[in-house]
Amino acid sequence: MEWIDIGANLTHHTFRKDLHQVLERADDAGVSQLFVTGTDEGESIKAQALAADHPGRLFATAGFHPHMAKTFSSDSESVLRELAARPEVVAIGETGLDFYRNHSPPEVQQRVFERHLELAAELQLPVFLHQRDAHQRFSEIIRAYRDHLVDGVAHCFTEGPEVAQAYLDLDLHIGVTGWICDERRGQAVRDAVRVIPPERLMVETDCPYLLPRDVNPEQVGLPVKNRRNEPCLMPHIGRAVAHHAGRDVAELAETSSQVARRFFRVAAP
Repeated sequence: MEWIDIGANLTHHTFRKDLHQVLERADDAGVSQLFVTGTDEGESIKAQALAADHPGRLFATAGFHPHMAKTFSSDSESVLRELAARPEVVAIGETGLDFYRNHSPPEVQQRVFERHLELAAELQLPVFLHQRDAHQRFSEIIRAYRDHLVDGVAHCFTEGPEVAQAYLDLDLHIGVTGWICDERRGQAVRDAVRVIPPERLMVETDCPYLLPRDVNPEQVGLPVKNRRNEPCLMPHIGRAVAHHAGRDVAELAETSSQVARRFFRVAAP
């Protein structure tokens, strides 16, 4: 089976020493393509450079996670525009709202989110979206821009069927992570995957974050230190998504890969 990881933070410092081995393990697990997430100016530059080093296999997004919105400037916008001109940069983001901790003030998050959406609409690139504890305001802002956006994915979705349906009504795609494997917190998303149509669902790790709680790294041959998530766990996450969605896992792997390539407008390797 072939898998595509639409959200991998491969520029994270925990991958610095062994990224080659990480990519080898992903390849062995059938992960054919990965999308490296840009979370601020520096990380977006690194994501583009990493993707350029692995043409056809790695791609990048360029944007500012809402935690980092306070560091966004007019110069940053120029950098994002320059990055977006590169063929390996295929989406604007990560961008959105995160009112859970408010590392950036809410009003700053909203202003920067809107600027990202304006840039995505101008450049006709899809948007890679983040939302936590901000559903109502996030939905209002997306609704105001949706007619001008080519596409958007609510990445790392962790909520229930009602929120999933609200995003589907906004014509968004939805990305599901190993959160679905969390026996404590994952019930809402386990219920949600039943209402997400196959043509709107994609799968991701959000590595190195969100190691599935039902995975023992040592037992699957992963480094134990820091309990780091890796792209090679895509099949594990995919099996969980398929089980809770009532779908065949091989069909899910094939369809979600097709959806990812269509969404990001990339060809098979």
